[in-house]
Amino acid sequence: MADFTAFVQAPSYSPPLHHNVDAFRLQGGEVSATDSHWVGLSVYHAGASVDESPVRAESIYVVLEGQLVVTVGAVEYVLARHDSLHMNEGEIRSVENRTDTDALLLVSIANPREQ
Repeated sequence: MADFTAFVQAPSYSPPLHHNVDAFRLQGGEVSATDSHWVGLSVYHAGASVDESPVRAESIYVVLEGQLVVTVGAVEYVLARHDSLHMNEGEIRSVENRTDTDALLLVSIANPREQ
């Protein structure tokens, strides 16, 4: 059966090491039962950032509006509208909004593997 989430009802959450970022869970977690991944939407306000840290699970970022700089290892990626980036679990990444406008990031993250 399909699970619908109206954005106005999407719960907010506070991802660790994120600064000046508003994050909302669209699917998965407490919103819906998903087998493989969950989906969130993050608003990176001007000057927002994520401290350098390992990616907890395989992740895909898609910039919907604005621009973000994502550094993975020693490589800096400038993601603009509709650009995407795939990262594997454990890769070291940081994120910055170096502009004076908000950026919208759609995030899809694999559910944790059973240990």
